Amino acid sequence: MLEKVNNVEDLRKLNLNEKNILAQEIREYILEIVSENGGHLASNLGIVELTIALHSIFDLPKDKIVWDVGHQSYVHKILTGRKEQLKTLRKLDGIAGFPKTSESEVDCFNTGHSSTSISAAMGMAKARDIKGENNSVIAVIGDGALTGGMALEALNHVGSTKTNMIVVLNDNEMSISKNIGGINMFLSKLRARRIYTVSNQSGRKIIEKIPVIGKFTVKVIKRLKRSLKQLIIPKMFFEDIGFKYLGPIDGHNIEDLEYILSRAKQLEEPVLIHVLTKKGKGYTPAEENPEQFHSAASFDIETGKSKKEKKDDYSAVFGRKLVKLAEDNNKIVAITAAMQSGTGLKEFAKKYPKRYFDVGIAEQHALTFAAGLAKDGMIPFVPIYSSFYQRAYDQVIHDIAIQNLPVIMCVDRAGIVGSDGETHQGLYDLAYFNIVPNLKIMAPKDFQELEKMMEYAITLKKPVVIRYPRGGEGEFKFSKCSEIKRGKAEILKKGNDATIIAIGQTVSKAMEAAKELEKEKINVEVINARFLKPIDKYTILDSAFKTRLVITIEDGTIVGGLGTTVKELILDRKIKNINVKSFAYPDTFIKHGTPKELEKLYGMDVDSIVDYIKHKMKYKKKNKNKEKADKS
Repeated sequence: MLEKVNNVEDLRKLNLNEKNILAQEIREYILEIVSENGGHLASNLGIVELTIALHSIFDLPKDKIVWDVGHQSYVHKILTGRKEQLKTLRKLDGIAGFPKTSESEVDCFNTGHSSTSISAAMGMAKARDIKGENNSVIAVIGDGALTGGMALEALNHVGSTKTNMIVVLNDNEMSISKNIGGINMFLSKLRARRIYTVSNQSGRKIIEKIPVIGKFTVKVIKRLKRSLKQLIIPKMFFEDIGFKYLGPIDGHNIEDLEYILSRAKQLEEPVLIHVLTKKGKGYTPAEENPEQFHSAASFDIETGKSKKEKKDDYSAVFGRKLVKLAEDNNKIVAITAAMQSGTGLKEFAKKYPKRYFDVGIAEQHALTFAAGLAKDGMIPFVPIYSSFYQRAYDQVIHDIAIQNLPVIMCVDRAGIVGSDGETHQGLYDLAYFNIVPNLKIMAPKDFQELEKMMEYAITLKKPVVIRYPRGGEGEFKFSKCSEIKRGKAEILKKGNDATIIAIGQTVSKAMEAAKELEKEKINVEVINARFLKPIDKYTILDSAFKTRLVITIEDGTIVGGLGTTVKELILDRKIKNINVKSFAYPDTFIKHGTPKELEKLYGMDVDSIVDYIKHKMKYKKKNKNKEKADKS
């Protein structure tokens, strides 16, 4: 059946039985590709029937579907002419794992972060109304994303303005980890409504058959429906804020989905359709462990086991160290924004449940909540991915930095993360934290230094940022880690020909480059900056004076980070005849690909650094010989 369906027109020719067969074949196709390429598996397996129904009822690109987060858009891509392209999923220059307006006109909005779909869809609906057009606008949002404040702000606005649009709530009781909180408890009550809905429909059919009084009785019951709802489901939140609530319905029943979507399409008011789905549907390992298969590396389909050997990574090291620190200090607490496993907090949550807080997909709340804890004597550690820290920037400034509160902000997935592309690359945190007063910013070169920085951060009693990458340590293995001192860099290798200043995981690159350059009899000095803020001015300036050739390396953007700070330092001292070159990612959004591919593409690999220094040393040597000749 999948061979017959190359676009939405082909889909609409199928009968219900054929669509059910297609759903199963799509699951097998996605499973086959993701097992090889990696990607978001569980969410896509869970939304197959819903996506088929959406494309059967709505006419894209005239109608608009905004996928919240967008990692569940693989089925959408298959049905809209990108079936073959999906084989290149997440590969360099291949198809993206998220909606991309540059890929297709049916991808109406770029997404990648949570809780944005309702706001974007409402904007499109209002634009339609202003232009006097007639089309449907649909936001597809998960129950996990509904914990994000932005989604609730948008619901409030849509309901109050009575905007004609549809919100499809894809409720699978999961974000990445199991959902928590008041929204989840409320949805649990709504899930129970299926019993009410079924009994209500059955009862109506029986009553209508009663001679003479049947239809009249049904009318009376309809008038009491609202009261009945309130008795069975307290606080009908969606209807109270202005939405027509439909559901909950089985998200794996195409016939029911098409019926309810057709009904919603006819209504000229805000509609919320509550759809119940199972994350990982159709693949037992993903059904049993949807968290593991939320975003999976390549794996064996038969066993569900990863093809890659599991190695230690920064998140795991962070989590283990935090548990040890918490054993000796009962003021330490941990906060996650729905990322328990991803940030290494599983063991901490198990061991210290009263000191562990999962706030849902609510980074803004997480940071101000941490500020409140810190204000009253606690020591909060807040591990959040770099690209998600962007969502709480105001809270970092306003609620933490201005009050100089001892919140330890752990920036996971800093630098290039690879296959998820622009929305997930952790390239901007060095720059955007660098301009905030009162912050101390550190980045470890290896696991041992991360542990020492965590210990040191507790003693500071100030707001601290510790950033570390996805995955494990670099190629170069360091034999020791000296004591961490405030604003003090670490000279790892002495040299006279050039100075390399690196931070975080790029220190390993600096040492690899130095090793290669030794073969050419070029002796470079390598400085592990450790701190971006406060920067070690004296160590850097002394080395710059000595070598007159300075290279900075950072896994961030070229603007505002280590390179900018070092250049400003040299300019402020009005030092002449010092050549400074920054190795960082350009001032553009970096596409998806493996970290190694992207490093090579943007000249961030060891070979590029070595080639540059060799070229400059030839030039430097030529100039020295010229100066000698001129003097003689």
